[in-house]
Amino acid sequence: MKLVTGIVTSLVIGSLSFGVFAAKELEKDKVKEMNLTKIGEITTSKTTAPMDARKDLSKKADELGGTYYVVTSANKGEKTVHATAEVYK
Repeated sequence: MKLVTGIVTSLVIGSLSFGVFAAKELEKDKVKEMNLTKIGEITTSKTTAPMDARKDLSKKADELGGTYYVVTSANKGEKTVHATAEVYK
């Protein structure tokens, strides 16, 4: 029983720490103020809601090694949301 509790606790703490390190969305004018370096571009198109697109962009920015991302375009169709963003470090 203690093993199961330990595993569940580890999973909960791990999921909380992911949110702490997730890349954050910025507005374009903040990039120059913060003296950030662009490290790439990302895109998402298989999401069905704007919040899902933001989560997907944040995850992809993390995978690229970025700390911030700036959405450069977004388009909401009938069933999908397509978005592109620049990733900064």
